[in-house]
Amino acid sequence: MSLQQFPSNKVVSDAARAIVREDCRDVVKNRTEQLAALKNQTIVITGGTGFIGTWLAELVTCLNDDYRFGTKAVLVARSTDQFRTTKPHLANRGDVTFLKADVRHLLDMPKETNWVVHAASSPDNRFHASNPIETMMGIADGTAAVLRAVDRCSDLRMFLNISSGLIYGDQPLNLERVSEKYSGSPLCHAPTSAYAEAKRYGEALAVAARSQARIPAINVRPFAFIGPYQSLDTPWAINNFLWDSLNGNPIKVLGDGQTVRSYMYPSDAAFWILSMLTNAKTGSVYNIGSPEAITLEKLAQLVASYFSPKPEIVLRVSSVAQQTRFVPDVTSALEQLGLKTTVSLEKSLTRTIEWHRK
Repeated sequence: MSLQQFPSNKVVSDAARAIVREDCRDVVKNRTEQLAALKNQTIVITGGTGFIGTWLAELVTCLNDDYRFGTKAVLVARSTDQFRTTKPHLANRGDVTFLKADVRHLLDMPKETNWVVHAASSPDNRFHASNPIETMMGIADGTAAVLRAVDRCSDLRMFLNISSGLIYGDQPLNLERVSEKYSGSPLCHAPTSAYAEAKRYGEALAVAARSQARIPAINVRPFAFIGPYQSLDTPWAINNFLWDSLNGNPIKVLGDGQTVRSYMYPSDAAFWILSMLTNAKTGSVYNIGSPEAITLEKLAQLVASYFSPKPEIVLRVSSVAQQTRFVPDVTSALEQLGLKTTVSLEKSLTRTIEWHRK
């Protein structure tokens, strides 16, 4: 049976859950003190049933089970039905609750809210391309509404806004890694910039809320990830490579393979987010991602090496593909917060392939 034949509402198996729990245990080993501020606190996660929200919930429940953190996670989402069906191991826990709401119309946070991660937007550029106005208004109105709700929280410790590495615009090909100080920006006259421009505005709203309403806020800029809970039916190269390989098809590379990317495993990303949430100074800005770059041609070869027989690699499937670079400089996270990537790209692929097979 090929992967396409599995239903999207399939319940996560015990074996797949075990992989994620092991990943969470590995990433917090000997580092729980970095997250100690979460003990007996309530964290609200908008977009809580998405990729980032799910991994944050997994990490919080791991801390509760293994280290008695006593942290409550409130997942805010427009729809929770599929999450409840596919992830009952999280949905049926007492320390994970739901707030069913469209963040654009969110009026109040739970009164016990201490920490907020605002992750309510889709990074799928197919949706951005076909619905640019909805994309921009959703991010702008949603961020504004969440900040208004946060302003009424009596014991808020920090608001963390999930932005995007795309706010830098096109990374110059001769710039090895892009840092938080880089002053580039997306092309405002290009329809494809809708998501990036909206994220820039979201950051500005968080800064304005900090200035005007004294809301403790930070902005973080994610780059690219690969791992469990991320759908392979997404328009990103590494996901497509895995999808093709798992289904016994050739790996198709749109251009000449010299486009450069880097990928972080989501257990690292979740730990970074929680550490930034609880340890960063208000007003801070941080990149989140792996600094280890790889061309798509080498990435395709690496993915193919995990399968037998090896899938064929087909370059230049499309002549319109342009070379781009998307690699973060994470020196600030390393030097200021002591954060590092603990999962290599090779291990990320091993774990992701194993998870999807199970």
